[in-house]
Amino acid sequence: MTAEIISIPRANLHEQVTRRLRQMLVEGRIAPGAKLNERELCEALDVSRTPLREAIKMLAAEGLVELLPNRGAIAVQLTEDDVRNTFEVMAGLEGQSGELAAQRITDAELAEIRAMHFEMLAAYTRRDLSNYYRLNALIHSAINAAAKNPVLSATYDRVNARLQALRFRSNQNEEKWKSAMREHDQMIEALTARDAGAMRAVLASHLKNKLDVVLEQLRNGTGDMPGEKAR
Repeated sequence: MTAEIISIPRANLHEQVTRRLRQMLVEGRIAPGAKLNERELCEALDVSRTPLREAIKMLAAEGLVELLPNRGAIAVQLTEDDVRNTFEVMAGLEGQSGELAAQRITDAELAEIRAMHFEMLAAYTRRDLSNYYRLNALIHSAINAAAKNPVLSATYDRVNARLQALRFRSNQNEEKWKSAMREHDQMIEALTARDAGAMRAVLASHLKNKLDVVLEQLRNGTGDMPGEKAR
C-alpha cells in the first residue's frame, strides 16, 4: 500500500485526510477486505493518528470502511448479493434523480454540468481514469442536486458511498468505458431537451451496465484486486 506523500495543511485537516483516504479506497490502493494500518497511513498521509482516526470514522459512516471490535478498521468488501441489491436501489434513485433534474434544472446548472462533461471527455481522451472518475462523480452529484429533493439527495449519497470503488473499477475495461462515455453524452442531450423520460431511461441503463461489468469482474476475480492501474 503506497500513496504519494504530500504534506497536508493543518486547516481542515481531518476533512482533507478523509478525502485522501477515500480516494485510496475508491482507487483500490487499499484493497477490499484489507486492514487499515494506522502507522503506514500516518506516514503516507503525513499526519498524526488523531485526524486519521477521525477520517476513518467518517468513512465508516459512509460505508467505505467497517469498524470491527478488537480488529480495527477494514476496507469494506461487498458480496455479489450485496452488490446486486445495492445497485438495484441505486438504479431507482438515479432514475428518479434524473427525471426530476430534467424537469427542474436551471440554465446555470445545466451549463455547469455541460462544462464538467467536456472536462470529463478530455480526461477520457487522455485515459486519465482518476480525473475522469472525479468529474464523473461531480456530474452525478450535480444532477442529483438539480432534482432539488433533499430527502432523495441524502438517500442517494448514503447508498452511492458503498459503490464508489466498484464504479471506479468498472471503467477499467476499455470498451465498457467507451460505452459509459456515450451514455454520458445521452444524459447531456436529455437534460438539454428537458426530457424527463429519456433521462430516467439513460440513467437506469447506465446503472444496469455498471452492474453487469462489476458482477463480471467479481466472478472473474478482478473486482477486488489491490492496486489495479487505470487504463
